[in-house]
Amino acid sequence: MFSKVLIANRGEIALRIIRTCKRMGIRTVAIYSEPDAASLHVKEADEAINIGGVTPRESYLVIDKVIAAALETGAEAIHPGYGFLSENAVFAEAVKNANMVFIGPSSSAIYALGDKTAAREIAIKAGVPISPGSDGAVTELSEVVKIANEIGYPVLLKAASGGGGKGMRLIEKPEELEAGLKSAQGEALTSFGNDRVFIEKFIVNPRHIEIQILADNQGNILYFPERECSIQRRHQKVVEESPSVAVTDDIRKKMGAAAARLVATSGYTNAGTLEFLLDASGKFYFMEVNTRLQVEHPITEMVSGVDLVEQQLRIAFGFPLELQQSDIAAKGHAIECRICAEDVYSEFLPETGVVDYVRLPQGEGIRNDSALYAGYEVTVNYDSMIAKLICYGNSREEAIEKAIFALDDYRLSGLRTTIPFCRFVLSSEAFRTGKYSTHFVAEYWNDRIPDDLLAPLAVAAAIAKQHIELRRQPVIMK
Repeated sequence: MFSKVLIANRGEIALRIIRTCKRMGIRTVAIYSEPDAASLHVKEADEAINIGGVTPRESYLVIDKVIAAALETGAEAIHPGYGFLSENAVFAEAVKNANMVFIGPSSSAIYALGDKTAAREIAIKAGVPISPGSDGAVTELSEVVKIANEIGYPVLLKAASGGGGKGMRLIEKPEELEAGLKSAQGEALTSFGNDRVFIEKFIVNPRHIEIQILADNQGNILYFPERECSIQRRHQKVVEESPSVAVTDDIRKKMGAAAARLVATSGYTNAGTLEFLLDASGKFYFMEVNTRLQVEHPITEMVSGVDLVEQQLRIAFGFPLELQQSDIAAKGHAIECRICAEDVYSEFLPETGVVDYVRLPQGEGIRNDSALYAGYEVTVNYDSMIAKLICYGNSREEAIEKAIFALDDYRLSGLRTTIPFCRFVLSSEAFRTGKYSTHFVAEYWNDRIPDDLLAPLAVAAAIAKQHIELRRQPVIMK
């Protein structure tokens, strides 16, 4: 096994990777930008290298700096986490050329599957269902009009590269096409460096379902119980659960088998996630492949008992998978709430500021993936997600109640967060009955929550404020 691994990331995911590496006896190297000098991942790693810069483009996204830090410290492998360079084929190739191991898929697999139009072609070859749309990227308005008329409205224009909802536009009628195409192309160019977009049929009231896979270098492939990721704002997930109440055993097997076929066809190895849309009739359609570890991977770990980071490390080192598909089954239920620094009452606008006080909820079946501490500063330079709360129960009902308890027990002040929204979701009838879709925010969230839901959060805020005031009082020596 590797003796030393550099983690090309920051925050909670860097800490999460460090935790598994420590358990496996692997030394870790952290990298950090100037604002992250006091961050927990820097303190927890065995070594830390300052790569300078303030913004990601000056630090975590600079391939040469990351490679140099790994070579300087004698790291044998680099784990990219998620975000930043995790799905960058050039970076994966650079790691290989520097005689180190990239803990993830090959650069060729990242390149092929990172492009949504190429991924659709691979899906077709593997016999995986896709939604009707263009065979490749579209550039001319006339071409877009023709395809939209053939497949019918509403349609989606989507960036061929990247994700996170950027470069995506919903078109509901023909007169919106011209402006929508220009807007999607412009955002795609700004966000991903190219303006290629494609068009596909918009699935009305879908569920966003994803399948976690592991594939080793010997041809063995495993798929895990699905994750339900339909609670989103701006096409980005906020609350996830596993398994999904909308997925039957038959759908689960078919979706898992489809994911395995696509992985085999593409020659993909290591951990990855295939995302699908599920309609009300039970039909599912392939969307894309995330060629990395997902933010929501902890809920899969909770219900399967498998440490996915450990499996990534073992696969990257060359070990075959020891688990069989028959070993993989959902036991109980898990829910993840993303704690983001956002004002949920102002269209989820990102917040900046300093965490005055934090005390994370504790208890059986409660997991915190967090890099928070008193004095932690949230800036505009990084993603708004600052922590994740993961709760496990023997049943879905138990997991929901445990998550509500944990949200009420969260002590965090100095910033507005998504905690009120997460509590609203878990307490809503739509979520409790499992009758929701990706349109949950538009249908149920109206910028305020009932007083009975707000009260526990107000109490938590008051307690946190009291802690701060007590801490600020001078100590009188007698």
